[in-house]
Amino acid sequence: MNISDKQKQLLSLLSDGEFHSGTQLAATLGISRSAVWKQLSGLREWGIHHAAVSGKGYRLDRPLELLTASSINAALNPQTSALISTLEIHQQIDSTNRYLVEAAQHNAPSGSVCFAEHQTAGKGRRGRQWVSPYGTNIYLSILWHFQQGPAAISGLSLAIGVAVIRALNQYQVDDIGLKWPNDIYSQGKKLGGILVEVSGESDGPCSAVMGLGLNLFMAETEAKGITQAWTDVSKITGQKQLSRNILAAMLLNHLLPVIAGYESIGLDAYLDEWRGYDCLSGNFATLFIGQQSIEGIVRGIDANGMLLLERAEGNIQTFASGEVSFNSVAAP
Repeated sequence: MNISDKQKQLLSLLSDGEFHSGTQLAATLGISRSAVWKQLSGLREWGIHHAAVSGKGYRLDRPLELLTASSINAALNPQTSALISTLEIHQQIDSTNRYLVEAAQHNAPSGSVCFAEHQTAGKGRRGRQWVSPYGTNIYLSILWHFQQGPAAISGLSLAIGVAVIRALNQYQVDDIGLKWPNDIYSQGKKLGGILVEVSGESDGPCSAVMGLGLNLFMAETEAKGITQAWTDVSKITGQKQLSRNILAAMLLNHLLPVIAGYESIGLDAYLDEWRGYDCLSGNFATLFIGQQSIEGIVRGIDANGMLLLERAEGNIQTFASGEVSFNSVAAP
């Protein structure tokens, strides 16, 4: 089910989070008061809830700021603007990553940027679904073509993690770190995730779609399907009104230069900074690779971005991939 034009107009009118009378809303939209109620009730399917009070009217549970290209573009710096070829904002899409993976197959250019207000099949790591309620978080994907093959962009997800932290710090979001290989964490809880999907020749040109899911305001009712500890920017900062458009632009300002220059700069330029944000190092952890589980103490990452895990017998092993579970208890 797609959001209707009337519902979009209704959301625009109610986006300030204040009460608006049913009579005024009906007059503005050119529909009946019962139709206003029906349109609002339909929005519950999108995770958008409202209050109705006799004598006051209707009010959204929280103010809503929808993404607009004009607002995002206005906050971009000139360098970033020059790197963007297209910027699309979808009301609903299955997955921003899937959309740009398909676009890459049809020769979409580097710098294709896709945001969504809602994803019906948002993609996380290992085939998990990314919970994506409407109009509250950031769902972003960027397409870029690289000439030297996948080996030349090894570790790109780590550099992207650094760029995300830089943007959040500029947005005055503190106490955040990175969990290998590509999660954004705060106080032991997941704030966001990065998913890089690469296609093309093993030793020639390739395309990469870099997706970011970032929680800004996640209602408890929408988070029921999340199976791990989570948090959002509003909880970290204590702010209930966050500008999604400004943060979207800040993310692009930091992400695109890193992506565009990565093939020539490489991971070395970001290693020290990544290590400074590492929230796994020194902790007991379990690494899951398929059905296998490996326990040890995380000792950071090596020069290639591989995980260093100290086993019980004292030897350190390196791992290129896997899923890490930890409980924030530092090893002695």
